[in-house]
Amino acid sequence: MALVYIFFADGVEEIEALTAVDILRRGGVETVMVSVTGNRTIHGSHDIIFETDRLFEDGPLTDADMLVLPGGGAGTKALTAHEGLRELLFAYAKKDRWIGAICAAPSVLGRNGLLRGRRATCFPGFEEFLEGATVTGESVVVDGKFITGKGMGVANEFAIALLGALDADKAAEVRTKTQMP
Repeated sequence: MALVYIFFADGVEEIEALTAVDILRRGGVETVMVSVTGNRTIHGSHDIIFETDRLFEDGPLTDADMLVLPGGGAGTKALTAHEGLRELLFAYAKKDRWIGAICAAPSVLGRNGLLRGRRATCFPGFEEFLEGATVTGESVVVDGKFITGKGMGVANEFAIALLGALDADKAAEVRTKTQMP
């Protein structure tokens, strides 16, 4: 079974984060919600409060097939500032493992040069932070082992792309069962 870590901070865009968790879990992927705040309780950008499965500092996070960064302005700032997450992203990119980011979160990858020479998308206004990337403006972009999404309105499409990268048959099955076009 595939394993995915999705990273959470206060101010996360709830739909982007929880849609990815939901779709991946429906597809049979072990999906672990990881807080980078030192607290398992997360306050979303629209005052939705929920619990993550674990804390970043609970132990190594080197065994997953994919890392996912949801957006949200304040959440993205916290993800950008987290040095441990930054190092983990570099390690996964070096190992050619999947990394997904949606909305403002592709800026975390772009600011660290991880999208250089790749096609990517992000929430309008964050393009300048996708250093060295060709910003397409498309809803979802897959380039190499990077998956980027434009924003909350494409959360389902982004989550299906994440699942499809791990198991195309399961992605098709979940798409049909959930009535996605």
